[in-house]
Amino acid sequence: MRTARTTATLGLGSLLFALSAQANSGQSTSELLNEFWSPDRVGFFECRIGILNSTPFGLPRCMQAENIGYHLEMFYNIAQANDGNRAAGLPGYDASVDYIQSTLESAGYDVSIQPFPFTAFYPVAEGMLAATSPTSESYVWEEDFTYLSQTEPGEVTAPVAAVDLELGPDNASTSGCEPEDFADFPAGSIALVQRGACSFGIKAENAAAAGAVGVIIFNQGNTEDRTGLTNATLGEAYSGGVPVFFATYDNGVAWAQTEGLELNMVANVVREQTQTYNVVAETRKGDPDNVVMTGAHLDSVFTGAGINDNASGSAALLELALQMKRAHPKNKVRFAWWGAEEAGLVGSTYYVNNLSDEEKAKIKVYLNYDMVASPNFGYFIYDGDGSDFGLEGPPGSAATERLFEKYFELRALPYEGTEISFRSDYAQFFTDGIAFGGLFTGAEVEKTPEQAEKFGGEAGVAFDPCYHSECDDITNYDAEALEINADAMAFVTSWLSLSTRLIDQEIEAAEEPDTGARMLNAQSMHQKYDITHWGKDWIK
Repeated sequence: MRTARTTATLGLGSLLFALSAQANSGQSTSELLNEFWSPDRVGFFECRIGILNSTPFGLPRCMQAENIGYHLEMFYNIAQANDGNRAAGLPGYDASVDYIQSTLESAGYDVSIQPFPFTAFYPVAEGMLAATSPTSESYVWEEDFTYLSQTEPGEVTAPVAAVDLELGPDNASTSGCEPEDFADFPAGSIALVQRGACSFGIKAENAAAAGAVGVIIFNQGNTEDRTGLTNATLGEAYSGGVPVFFATYDNGVAWAQTEGLELNMVANVVREQTQTYNVVAETRKGDPDNVVMTGAHLDSVFTGAGINDNASGSAALLELALQMKRAHPKNKVRFAWWGAEEAGLVGSTYYVNNLSDEEKAKIKVYLNYDMVASPNFGYFIYDGDGSDFGLEGPPGSAATERLFEKYFELRALPYEGTEISFRSDYAQFFTDGIAFGGLFTGAEVEKTPEQAEKFGGEAGVAFDPCYHSECDDITNYDAEALEINADAMAFVTSWLSLSTRLIDQEIEAAEEPDTGARMLNAQSMHQKYDITHWGKDWIK
C-alpha cells in the first residue's frame, strides 16, 4: 500500500532524475528549477499518475499557465454571454458557479454549494448632483462626486445642513460619528458630513435617524491623499434608507460656506436583498482534523468580466484542485470559491461565522489568492510576520509567509511583503485567529520606480490599470505572473498537505508561558488596528 511518505519519496526521486537529465554545465539551482517548474510543455503522462502531483517540488511542474488560461477563457465567455460581467447575484456569477461545480465533479470531487443572503448593489447609470439655490450649478460625475457603494436609490431636492465639520489641514474630524452631532439638525435636509474617525455607514445611518433625506460625505482634507474621490462603501448592512454620495474635500468646503444652499441628488442604482453562493470542495484523502484551506473569490464587479480580479485566482485554484485529485495528501486540502467578495467579503465572512469553534480549530491555515496575474505585476506575499507593515497575523502566519518566500528564493525571483489591509477574503479568518497567507500582484496603486527596477514593468502606472473597469477582459493578465504564482500556490499547498509542522511549531511557541508578553502585545495591536477596508472599498 502506498503511503504519503512513499509517494513523496518517489516524487522527489522523479524530480531529481528530471533535474539531472536537464542539467547543463554551469547552470544554477534556480535556473534548473525554473526550467523544471515552467517548461514549454509537460509530457502527456507526467502529471497523470500522481507522483509529481504529490510533492511540493513536483506539483508546480503540473501547474501550467496554458491550462489556467483555458479556464480564464471560459470565465470570459461566461461574462460575454451575460451582460459583460460575473457579478454576484446575477446570471454571469451563477454560470461561473456552474462551471466550477461541473469541472470539479467531472474530476471526481464532491462539491458543496453554500447559499447565503446578501445585499446586491449595481449602478444602473451615472449619478446626478446639482445646486438649485442660491444659484444653479451642475457637478461632474466621477470628478466632483460619486456613489458610495450600497447607497439606496432615489432622487431628493432639499436644503443642505452641515454636521459638526472640522476644516483645514491636519484636522481630526469626527463629523457624524455620534447621534449628538445631529442635535440641531433640521429634518428634511441633506446632511453634509465630513469623512473621519468612524465608518461611512455609521455617519449615514446617524444622519438618516435624525431625519436627513440624503447624505453627502466629503473627503476629510487632513492630508493630501484624502482630498479627492475614492472607492468607498457604506457596507452591505447599511440600513439608513436614503441616498448617499461621496464628494471631494474642496466641494465639501465650498458647500459648507454657501448660504441657502439647496441640492438635487439622483442615485440611479439597484439595491436589493437576494442570495448567492460559495463553492467548496476538498480532497478525499488527508486528515479531516488538520485542514489546509485555500480560496479565491469568484465574483467580478458589475462593470466588467473580472479576468484579473479575480478569475486569475479562481482559475489557478481550479487547476490546482484538478492537479491535486491524483495527490496523496497527509492533511486534507479544502478549496473554496467565494461569492460576493466585491460586496464586502460577504461569502467568506458568512462561511467562517457559520463554522463551529470545533470546525474552525480544524483549519490549520487559510491561503488566499486574489489578483495573481496583474498586467504590470509585482510579486507580493502577505506580511504574516508583521515585519513590513507592523501587524502580525495569527500564530502560523509568519511560517506561512516564509514558505512562500522560500519558493521565490528557490527561483531567484524578487518579492515584497503586502499589507494586511482586510481587503480580501482572509479577513474573517484573521479576526478568528486562523493562520493565513497568500499572494497578490497589485491593484490600483501605481508601481514605483524601485519596483519597476525590481519586477520589470512600467513605473507610474497602476499594477492593474483596468482594476474594477470594463477593460478587465481576457487581455488583462500577464501569463508569466500567472505561471509563477500558480507554481507558488502548488509548492506551498503541497508542502502543507504533507506537513503543517512549521505552523504547528509557531502555534505551540505562541502558547508557551514565556511568550505571554509577546502575545499580549500582538493582541493589543490587533485591537488597536484601524480597519479601513472590509473588502476592496474603504469603509471609513
